[in-house]
Amino acid sequence: MPLRSYGVLIARAVDTRREGASDTPHYQIHLTDGHGTDYRAAVNVLSQQQPSELLYFVADDFRHPVTARLAGLPGGWNTLPSGSGGANLDFVRGNLFDPAGMRKLPPDLSGPDNDLADLLDHYVRRAVDDPEARLYVFGERWGPEDGVRDKVFGFQPGNGVHDVHMNQGNSRRFRGDDGVWQDGGILLHFPAQERWVGIFLAFQSQSWHTDDLTGHALDAVDGSRPEPGTRPVRIVAALVNPRGPAPEAETVTLINASPDPVDLTGWTVGSRQGKRVPVPSGPLAAGASLLVALGEDAGLGNRGGEINLFDPEGLKAHGVSYTAEQAGREGWSLVF
Repeated sequence: MPLRSYGVLIARAVDTRREGASDTPHYQIHLTDGHGTDYRAAVNVLSQQQPSELLYFVADDFRHPVTARLAGLPGGWNTLPSGSGGANLDFVRGNLFDPAGMRKLPPDLSGPDNDLADLLDHYVRRAVDDPEARLYVFGERWGPEDGVRDKVFGFQPGNGVHDVHMNQGNSRRFRGDDGVWQDGGILLHFPAQERWVGIFLAFQSQSWHTDDLTGHALDAVDGSRPEPGTRPVRIVAALVNPRGPAPEAETVTLINASPDPVDLTGWTVGSRQGKRVPVPSGPLAAGASLLVALGEDAGLGNRGGEINLFDPEGLKAHGVSYTAEQAGREGWSLVF
């Protein structure tokens, strides 16, 4: 069963609090929406399961079509409808970042810049000090709890967001929280710099191959995160906005980065909501590239989007994303 109330909180960060040793320590953020409502974001920094250290990825200059999809949402809590059509986050399908780039950190150690709380502090405290900065906190809403004072910051009523992490591919113990297009995360927007920062967290026990309907880990499939440099076939370029009228001749370029040929029979390419189109069958030599014509069924939008590559079993082999700004140059291929 997916999260009961998934969405995004858009608010200004005004304070933070680090929790010390406990069974479930969190990094706590006090936020206000500018209309008199206070919230607390409870961000996990330790897993209840072994291995307990969380995985993290930080995009210091985050560029993804989700930022445009967030445009126009009001400050405060915004419930996001389920599915792939909106601003929802999905670590497996949304191509927000390369999972191979995630690293692990302990929750809270003595000394500077050596734990997950330090990393969160580095970015969130900058937002606290910038009155124009806004946090976009994705996760599950709790409250408002009438008559209940917040246990960390003392405001009333209790109100906030948790599950600010990957929410699919869980172990049996937390399988009930699984779902697709409902992952948590933090985006920080610094308008003066025209800059977004993305912070994404996951548990080491979670699977990276999940069912498209339930978000459950797929049985008999290795759901381990890909190791850097181990995926043989990758998307390296796309012609999203060709010259000329519609229908446009859009293409995706693949490369075999491995030292051995790879048989691409049964492989497919697809956009976020389009149909998958077959990759030309046959072996792709080591170091060789291949141009895949998409046709109208898997057309790529000029307002930003995602492109995915799937192996013969239907498992995602690689994925990339692009923004409307990147797609704006007619006739130019995007290089990933």
